[in-house]
Amino acid sequence: MNSTLDRRLGPSDAVVVGLGAMIGAGVFVAFAPAAARAGSWVWASLAVAAVVAVCNALSSARLAAQFPAAGGTYVYGRELLGPLPGFLAGWGFVVGKTASCAAMALTVGLYLWPEQSSVVAAVSVLALTVLSVLGVQRTATASKVLVGIVLAVLAVFVVAAFVSSAGSPAAPGAAPAAVPGAVPAVDGEALPGRILGVLGGAGFCFFAFAGYARIATLGEEVRDPSRTIPRAVVIAISVVIAVYAIVLAATVHVLGVQGVAASAAPVLDAAERVPAGEVLAPVVRIAAGIAALGALLGGVLGVSRTTLAMARDRHLPAPLAAVHPTTRTPYVAEICVGVVVAVIVLAADVRQAIGFSSFAVLIYYLVANTAALRLDRRRRGLPAWVPVLGAVGCVIVAGSLPWQSVVGGLVVFVVGGVVYAVTRPRAVTPGVGSRA
Repeated sequence: MNSTLDRRLGPSDAVVVGLGAMIGAGVFVAFAPAAARAGSWVWASLAVAAVVAVCNALSSARLAAQFPAAGGTYVYGRELLGPLPGFLAGWGFVVGKTASCAAMALTVGLYLWPEQSSVVAAVSVLALTVLSVLGVQRTATASKVLVGIVLAVLAVFVVAAFVSSAGSPAAPGAAPAAVPGAVPAVDGEALPGRILGVLGGAGFCFFAFAGYARIATLGEEVRDPSRTIPRAVVIAISVVIAVYAIVLAATVHVLGVQGVAASAAPVLDAAERVPAGEVLAPVVRIAAGIAALGALLGGVLGVSRTTLAMARDRHLPAPLAAVHPTTRTPYVAEICVGVVVAVIVLAADVRQAIGFSSFAVLIYYLVANTAALRLDRRRRGLPAWVPVLGAVGCVIVAGSLPWQSVVGGLVVFVVGGVVYAVTRPRAVTPGVGSRA
């Protein structure tokens, strides 16, 4: 049976898939823990994360242009560094992003129907899985709708925040609900403590940028990938950096940095405190749920395509490599990912246990940057300092995450090493040229 995927995505489709994956994971989720770690230096955290993300994105884009196959860094690492680095990158991505998908699904439930959050999360996962199985073009169309709604609501929020007389840190109103276990801000500490806080905050901010990997993992389904993927990655991450900076500025303008750090949902809390907040806040709540849906949809796409690539090489069960004859989607992988995520959200609350996701994704991009350095200068199309800076940034930011996240991430990769040792005897490592 033909196991290749069809190239059905154009430039705008690829851009929107990346936007949907990033905005939902970041603008409503990452600011509070980042501000709690970095205090008033949260802007530096955002800048550090943005620099590392841009370097990673440029490296990934060049690699995707050279290896336009499903699987992203799993494929790049395998082809340029060897089977083990490629496998560990793919393993970390699949495990970490599966947890991330569960967290995004629970976010959907908590915003749209808090009393039944787990049920809403499971239904959302299954519904988006069906949409994904029906075809990547339909998925891209759905992402355009979701992203359009979220950006429109955020634009209204930003305008309301900056023009309101209540828009100041000293504005009256109830204090935001505290985040359980939030790390105190570091504004009173000496410079070394502040720097560590900035780097720790950057780890949370980086989680919000990681969605551009979806574009690369869809490399086998993008038309003219050598041109489309680099452009789509650059456009998507540029738009997201601008959106994050503007929304963070508006949120800090209303709540203050300490208010952002203490809030479980800072954008929503800020919306409640501006004039006409009784109207705007419910709209923001719905937009947050929609944004989380977009991130969840991008997550299902990315995890299923990496699962497909690993199954092709027999590191995962071979049936996961099946491609639907009509829709040309990896439907078995998509269904399995959807079912696993749905079971997770029904069985446990993983929102407080996904710190290892950021760690795993940073290691994933460490492999990507290292692989990019193995390209010759002509094929890389980038100065060597770009992947070097990206790799160093990944190591520093990963090491600055809370120790629980680091330990959890290391456990994930140790388990991955065991799986690799077990599956290696039957694994195959074909070149990607026949799939391009």
